[in-house]
Amino acid sequence: MLFNSFAFAVFLPVVFIIYWLLPHKFRWILILVSSYYFYMSWNIKCVFLILFTTIVSYAGARFIEKENSIKKKKRILAGMAVLCLGVLFFFKYFNFASKSVTDILSLFTIQLNPITLNLLLPAGISFYTFQTLSYVIDVYKGDVPAEHHFGMYAAFISFFPQLVAGPIERTSHLLPQIKAPHTFNYIQASYGLKLMAWGYFKKLVIADNLAQYVSIVYDSPKQYHGFALVLASVFFTFQIYCDFSGYSDIAGGTAKLLGINLKINFKSPYFSQSIKEFWSRWHISLSAWFRDYIYIPLGGNRVSRIRHSFNLLITFLASGLWHGANWTFIAWGGVHGAVQVIEHILLPEKYQKSTGIIWFLRVSAVFLFCSFAWIFFVSDSMDDALYVIRHLFDNIASPVTYLHQGFQDIGLDKGRMLIELTMILLLAVYDFLSLNIDVISELNKKNTLIRWTVYICFSLLIVFFSQKGAAAEFVYFQF
Repeated sequence: MLFNSFAFAVFLPVVFIIYWLLPHKFRWILILVSSYYFYMSWNIKCVFLILFTTIVSYAGARFIEKENSIKKKKRILAGMAVLCLGVLFFFKYFNFASKSVTDILSLFTIQLNPITLNLLLPAGISFYTFQTLSYVIDVYKGDVPAEHHFGMYAAFISFFPQLVAGPIERTSHLLPQIKAPHTFNYIQASYGLKLMAWGYFKKLVIADNLAQYVSIVYDSPKQYHGFALVLASVFFTFQIYCDFSGYSDIAGGTAKLLGINLKINFKSPYFSQSIKEFWSRWHISLSAWFRDYIYIPLGGNRVSRIRHSFNLLITFLASGLWHGANWTFIAWGGVHGAVQVIEHILLPEKYQKSTGIIWFLRVSAVFLFCSFAWIFFVSDSMDDALYVIRHLFDNIASPVTYLHQGFQDIGLDKGRMLIELTMILLLAVYDFLSLNIDVISELNKKNTLIRWTVYICFSLLIVFFSQKGAAAEFVYFQF
């Protein structure tokens, strides 16, 4: 079930009304049932996978809690990790691994046909697998107690607002909120609706409109060159951000309607002054997961400079692989890791913050680098990505022709370009203000006339400028 579908427009009000009518002791049941129904709307067979992962992690944590021997605790943790990651590997990475092995063997003149399986990638499997892993690891470390109520735990793993595309919640943050009694809070619910509206604006008005131009080029990039490639790449930079952060806003707003607060997953990432800062503002829950469960266990920055560089690269290569079974994602993670290593060497911590023109130049540099790196992310193959990079500036010696041909190739006229730029400008203003204030909370302080003028204008923007037709999936559903 898509957030931007008619089905969800019916589903959410029904869940909302029943949730607040039910006594507290039964609400977890509604969360569990509605979450599984929400997930089954994609493919009922996939429910068995999330149920299997939930049972394995629940049992693993209980056994770890009861066991006194550290060695046995480690064995249980390893066994649970193998089972859960094995499911993830089979459905997401088996074909990729098979093809990669045969390609490597072919370099040594060993010719084999790769074994490929016709598998459907279950929606959100990477997200809920990491959520269960963090739970069991935290129980093993003694950071949280094992949850004894299976239903409560299952509701925590499957909580529908964040089930399919995050944020990846930690046990200590979300599970106590599901278990705690809640009283309806009008201010919290109102904030949630406004956050959802902002998320829908980013998804329907910006991301989905830009997606059509990105698809024109990146579906067959070798038919294009020059400014068309630049436009499509920059548009994807905004598309991926508005699509994914839009989902996170809708998820966060939906949770607030039920009295639950999810972790903030994005904090104006394109206003970062370094790639390190970018990753503290982009997909924050995933960045924190890799930091806590891979980077720090490897030694973090408490090691030699060479080892620290290795830790960064491994962490970001793993992050790239998490995103997809393709060398393009590994390359995307690798370039981010490599630039962080360079930053650590050339840009000491005390020089990573600045103001004025230096701030603008650094923000611009980070944005341009991110736009460049997204080329690997959006490309279907390394061959396509390298073609795009090589041909970005074809014919730039004739600037007028370069620009005109690019707009013509991508099918973007002046009127439509003005609309897209205006929407992106609204996004930029909101994100810039968000660096220092909570925009929605500040709006709530304004008088009724100002507030309702903003609400009406904003609603009209969504109605008139959103993509019409079948609801478009969110980009991160494929991960």
